[in-house]
Amino acid sequence: MRVRGGLLAGAQGLWLALFGLIGSVLLFTLTVVSIVLVVLGIGFFTTPVMIKALRAFADQRRVLAHEWSGVRIPSPYRPPVPAGGRRGGLAGQVEGCVALLKDPATWRDLQWLLVDMTAGFVLAILAPCLLLYAVWGPVLALGVWKPIVEAGGNEWFTFVHVTGQESADSAAVLGLAYGVLGLFVNPGLLRTNFHLTRHFLRPTRERELALRVDRLTETRHDALDSSAAELRRIERDLHDGAQARLVAVGMSLGAVEALIEKDPQQARKLVAAARATSAEALTELRDLVRGIHPPVLAERGLGDAVRALALRMPLPVEVDVDLAGRAAEPVESAAYFAVSELLTNAAKHAGAERVWVDVHHARGTLRIAVTDDGRGGADPAGGSGLAGLERRLGAFDGVLAVSSPRGGPTMITVEIPCALAAGG
Repeated sequence: MRVRGGLLAGAQGLWLALFGLIGSVLLFTLTVVSIVLVVLGIGFFTTPVMIKALRAFADQRRVLAHEWSGVRIPSPYRPPVPAGGRRGGLAGQVEGCVALLKDPATWRDLQWLLVDMTAGFVLAILAPCLLLYAVWGPVLALGVWKPIVEAGGNEWFTFVHVTGQESADSAAVLGLAYGVLGLFVNPGLLRTNFHLTRHFLRPTRERELALRVDRLTETRHDALDSSAAELRRIERDLHDGAQARLVAVGMSLGAVEALIEKDPQQARKLVAAARATSAEALTELRDLVRGIHPPVLAERGLGDAVRALALRMPLPVEVDVDLAGRAAEPVESAAYFAVSELLTNAAKHAGAERVWVDVHHARGTLRIAVTDDGRGGADPAGGSGLAGLERRLGAFDGVLAVSSPRGGPTMITVEIPCALAAGG
């Protein structure tokens, strides 16, 4: 595993060094020239194009940082002004360009390009160089040093001056040492490069606060919409279900009053029918209450509620719960219905044969992972209901992470910041 990780990091470092250097130099040069041309008016048309290309380049680096080293770099950019600005025409073009230049993230991206083509390049190229030295040292020792020296070459292997077989053997030993070192430090070099990138590409403190306010505003609206929709559902279920049955019971009892002396036999039948109808109404009311807030959740907490939910599923569900207490009631309810929806999706849409649910709390965060062995391909952007679940979790500052390659397996992780009350 160590060998594979070191070799992979070396290859990734080579790609990062070469394409990163080329991209950084080109984008920095063209963007700066375009900004200078704003004085002549030409830059109002070329600068937005270059800044968008720069942001696409930075976004690609964000993706690589997360996929290769697990370093998350949030995007700090302000919402884009529509093409041509809000007013359209030349004035709109100028407005859009000025908006991009006023965004502090634009200038931080340019600073990052300078760092990426210097310190970032050095960190990235070190990883493949350590591995290449591990090859070049033994190659020199096998006799390649001789024609180089005889041709008048002055071969230095880092700090070893190769002039004969003895010094070539020293280069071989040093090269192998470099190779072993690279296997251990290459992933760290790559991660350091991405942390350096993160320092420039992440949002500033002020921007983080602004993004958080925007997110909370959006999730508040979503929460209000969800509450209104839930209220309408409850009203509809009451009107179409329990209410209609209770009205039928009342009508039956009215008929019983009229028949109890004239036709006792028929009256008894109506009483029996009314009893059955009232039982159905009671069942529907219980189901409705369970849909609002399951009794087991209120009485026993999230762990037992999830276990009870798993027992009702048509496929095997393994539940692992590690909670040292109980979260606030709204958080438990949100987590319960998130698990319910994810299990339903796994049973109905994923073609899964088995599901695993892991619920635990660590470092102030409730984490729930639902994994299935289905066909995969779940995507919040595909209208699968995951997007709605993500919005509802946003009301609690929660996040939804989806890992679902084609062919499976699918792992969906829910994280909700919260504290646990001891003794739950």
